Parts: sequence; structure tokens; C-alpha cells
Amino acid sequence: MTKSRMAAVDVGNDSIKAIFGELEYELNIPNIVARDTEDRPVIGIEELDAKEPLDGIHIKVHSPALKENNLIYRVGNLAAKSNNAAELDPGSSKSEEDQTLIMLFTALALDAVKGEFPRTKNVIDANYTLGTGLPLREVKEGKDAGYRSKLIGSVHQVEFLVTPKYQGLKVNIKFNEVKVYPEGFAAFINLVMDNNSKIINKDLIDKRILIQDIGGLSTDIAVIKNRNVDDDKAQGFNLGVSESLEAIREEIRSKHGVELDSRRDVVEIITRKNDRNHIMVKGSRTSVHDITDRILLDLAKKEYRLLRNVWSKNSQTEICYFVGGGSHVLKDYLKTLNNNLDGYNIEFFEDDKESIWMMANAYYKLITDFVRRTEKQKAAPVKS
Repeated sequence: MTKSRMAAVDVGNDSIKAIFGELEYELNIPNIVARDTEDRPVIGIEELDAKEPLDGIHIKVHSPALKENNLIYRVGNLAAKSNNAAELDPGSSKSEEDQTLIMLFTALALDAVKGEFPRTKNVIDANYTLGTGLPLREVKEGKDAGYRSKLIGSVHQVEFLVTPKYQGLKVNIKFNEVKVYPEGFAAFINLVMDNNSKIINKDLIDKRILIQDIGGLSTDIAVIKNRNVDDDKAQGFNLGVSESLEAIREEIRSKHGVELDSRRDVVEIITRKNDRNHIMVKGSRTSVHDITDRILLDLAKKEYRLLRNVWSKNSQTEICYFVGGGSHVLKDYLKTLNNNLDGYNIEFFEDDKESIWMMANAYYKLITDFVRRTEKQKAAPVKS
């Protein structure tokens, strides 16, 4: 029997973040796909294999979990260059989109080809114990069970077509176990637990806290008390940064005639250390501060309103942590609003990577703890 490998995967709206095995491999791929044909043009096979696989992901995906099966896609950086690139739309449910599954299977296949699993000719049989998550709203609607059942019990195949180094390889993916966690609860776990399931933040575990997770398509506000998420008080909202990023992208196009490949390009312009909020227009450095400030401040006001409403219903809250890629984008605007208005006790993660990778790290801690406890139970002597 193939040994199962641990995988913690956060399919975020901006990108997919994945951690494999004993923390020995991680992946970050833009969450962009584009339908394609089997033979994409390349200059030559020697040149193809000199390139990075992550810059040329070209695959065919077969899975009974997909609504549209056996289709060919460009994924990530390669897809961003396509005219028909698709990013998840506001209002869509992560658990019900083919794109979520395509990104998940792609990440697992990219790990599987690195040699952990048995290979017969060009076919690799991979088995994973997966920790992943869904927005609070979808978990409250019971969609986690349906999402899990799509994955368990089936074989999902990724065939690498014109992909550097992996061309012609097929990966059959099976799941030994799939754990689907609500994103707000996962964020709390990441705050208080280390990779060995030890409590690292004793001051926090008995506090009443809010965790506002701002994603691309949704915002979750988890209400934590007595070390648990209060399911009745926790709320999910159809508000995220995607629409605002798309609005910025469109305004830059119409005002400056500059076409950005994806929302991720907009995020880079907003958050980079040097030349923040500037683009090149016909070779000249040009500020887009007026566009980004107006659109993002408007979104920050809406996010702040959500915080105020939830806090008013949970008046004994002691602190709110802002997490997720959206919080990273809106951090400066939210801080300014908070300083100018009521002044809640709010906290951000100043380390960019920590904020963006928080969910993947949380799933890793949770799935590691699950595997550890399961193995302990198996090893325990059976009482007669």
C-alpha cells in the first residue's frame, strides 16, 4: 500500500499556498486558469526543459469531482498570459467551483512528481492526507461535507502536457483522509499552537477575540470564546478584495492604457516595497495613487463597518486580529480609519509572509495533529 503523505493546502482567491510532508516542500501558485489545447507552441524541447515547471504548467485534468471533465488548462503564471484567463468571480462558492479543484490537484501533482511515490513508466500513484479549509459561510451552510465527499473515494488524474521537466507524466491522486476546516477557526489555531501542537500564546487562549479574515471573495469574522469558535455569532460575508482589484485594473487600463495580466499584478503594485502605487506608462514612472487610494479606502470602510457591527454584538471582545491576503492589502487604510474613529484594539501581522501563509500554516498544524493522534490510537494496546 502506498504511504500517505501529508498536505496542507489553502486555495486562496489570489493564489494557492501548499505545504507538504514534514515541512520540506511548499508551493505558491497564482489562482488563475485558462482553457487550452493539447499542443501549445514552444520553441524547442531542449529550451522547454531548461525552464521552471511553475512557469509552464500545462495539464489535462480527469476527475469525477469536476463538472467539466477531461479538459486542458494552463495554470498559474502561464495562464496569466492568456487572453481567456479565469479568476474566481465574486459571489462564487469556493467549494462548488471546478477551478478550486483544478488548483488543488495541480499543487498535489507538482509535489507528487518530486519522487515521494511509486512510479510505473510515466504514471505516479500518489496518496495524500489532506488538510484544507473553506470560508465560514460555506461551512455553516454544510458545504464542507459535499466538498470532502468529492475528493474521498475517487481517483483524480493530472497529466502534464507541455510542462517543463514533467512533460508526459501522469499523476493519479487518491486521498487517505480529507479534513476540511472553517477558515476562522484555523486562523485561531495558528495563533495559539505551534507545529508540535504545543500552546505558544497562553495570553490569548482564554481571551474573547475576533478574527477578521479578508479574502478575495469573502470576509469571515470568527468569534472566539472559551477556546472555541462561537458558531452562532461567527459570520461570513460576500465581501472581499477581488472586485476592488478588478476595478483598479480596469481604471488603470482606461486611464493609462496599461493592461495588467491579473489581479495579482495589481496586488504587487499596491504592496511592493519600492515604487509602491506606481506603474510604467510608455517607459515613464507614473503614479496610480489616486486610483488605488480611492477604491481601497472605500473597501476598507465597508470592512471596518463589518467589524463594528460584529463587535457591537460581542461587546466583551478584547482584541481583533486581521488576517488573510485582503488584510495585507488593506492594512494601512484600516489602521488609518481605526486611528481616526473609535479606536478598537486591532492587530495585524507585520510579516507579509506570515499573514499570507497563515491559513496554510494552520491547516498544516491541524492535519499534523490529526495524523499524530490517529497514529497514537493505532499504536495503543487493545484492552481485552
